[in-house]
Amino acid sequence: MEELQARWGAPYRVLVTFAAMIGTVATILSATIVNVALPQVMGAFGIGQDHAQLIATAFLAAVTGTMLLNGWLVDTFGCRLTYAAALVVFVVGSIVSGSAPNEGVLIAGRVLQGASAGMVQPLGMQIIFQVFPADRRGSAMGLYAVGVVLAPALGPTLGGLIVDNFGWRSVFFLGVPAALLGLVLGLIFMPGPADTGARRRFDGPGFALLVVALLALLTGLSSGQREGWSSDRVVIELSIAAAAAIGFVLWELHTDAPMLNPRLFAVRGFACSAAVGLVYGAGLFGSTYLAPLFVQTVQGYTPTRAGLLLMPAGLAMVLVFPIAGRLADRLPPWLPIGIGLTLFALSTWLMTGVDTNTAFWTFAIWILIGRIGFGLAMPSMNAGALRALPPRWVGQGSGAVNFARQFGGAIGVNLLSILLERRTQFHAQALNATQEGRAATRSVLREVERLLSEGGVDEWTRQAMAQDYLGQMVLQQASMLAFRDTFLAVALGCLAALLPVAVMRRRPT
Repeated sequence: MEELQARWGAPYRVLVTFAAMIGTVATILSATIVNVALPQVMGAFGIGQDHAQLIATAFLAAVTGTMLLNGWLVDTFGCRLTYAAALVVFVVGSIVSGSAPNEGVLIAGRVLQGASAGMVQPLGMQIIFQVFPADRRGSAMGLYAVGVVLAPALGPTLGGLIVDNFGWRSVFFLGVPAALLGLVLGLIFMPGPADTGARRRFDGPGFALLVVALLALLTGLSSGQREGWSSDRVVIELSIAAAAAIGFVLWELHTDAPMLNPRLFAVRGFACSAAVGLVYGAGLFGSTYLAPLFVQTVQGYTPTRAGLLLMPAGLAMVLVFPIAGRLADRLPPWLPIGIGLTLFALSTWLMTGVDTNTAFWTFAIWILIGRIGFGLAMPSMNAGALRALPPRWVGQGSGAVNFARQFGGAIGVNLLSILLERRTQFHAQALNATQEGRAATRSVLREVERLLSEGGVDEWTRQAMAQDYLGQMVLQQASMLAFRDTFLAVALGCLAALLPVAVMRRRPT
């Protein structure tokens, strides 16, 4: 690092941060860019929502699993080689995903893309803390956060345009040019391994336990709706996840070279920031998954129009992040985080009023409010978490705080998908029970049969088609009500996260 700073002079800080941001944008962009393509993927492969959501959560789970490898990789191979290898893996994953013949290969490609993003994302935070003085880290973190969060926020917009014009496979290749540019810049500006100091050994058992826990948990949650929550398969998978998670924590406390030091969470400021990051990850990735799905399946939007719905919010974050970064240098972390959580909760609470007639700009403004809140909180969450740690823990803390946010995103999308499906079933059963004998229902059936009769359809077919039409109407209504319930769950989660924010406000003893 010192050699590179001497070679490039004062601009080196900006150059290396830009190099890190390019790779971050390329890899994290893939987190949400496929959300608007999910209906097309489901149609192409003939799969249901329980399989389709794995395309989104497989990426986030892989990010979570590899993020904690960052500290060991950088210590062992240096930033330059770690960064370059991660971007090569991303390009390979993009090619596999874009040419996948079935959903299994597609999910495998998404895992490769996510693994790359998990290695790249914490590296940028470490670089910032090394090249910027303490009084400018918040501002630098605000600029870096543009890449971390703006990319998934704008992903659906770009994805919608690409899906409508070039097909759903094209979305997986969008990040490849930026990844190749980041590879070149990284080889020039990223520092190599340190020449002195003992190398930290790889925590193989810890990594294996973490992968087993994540894989078993997400598989169990995905299988629950299909197999039944009390089925032997689901019980076994969730039991394995719990056992592996407990084993992971115990092993990390025992080993002298942990991937994730549980003692980090004994530092109150760090633990509270990580808890808020968990909720924010679930809220951000969950709402980014739900909103395009709602407008496409309920309101009939095209992928382009669904993606454009999130563009105003993404552009607003470009303005908010630099301001929030400066606030992170001047205000106690709990204040911007608390304001951001409140705005995010307000945003998702407003979405509980969504229906088939909600105007485009009304929905876009609701999303905009939440993204402004997230933009205010993000730099303070990162800077506040790392500021609370002693210098020797900053590397692991960088991976851990990002781990919390990405784990929240993976679990949030999965749980919200499950909640959406269960509430749709609940409302469909409740609405079907009220249809028999209702005058309005009989009137609808008679009108549909009359129109079909004018078209020359025979009586038996008319009755069947009218009943099918009524069933579709009920299902659409049930789906709309279920989306409302799911948005309400996100709002309540954000309000609950104000509790650790209140704890952050207390002065340490």
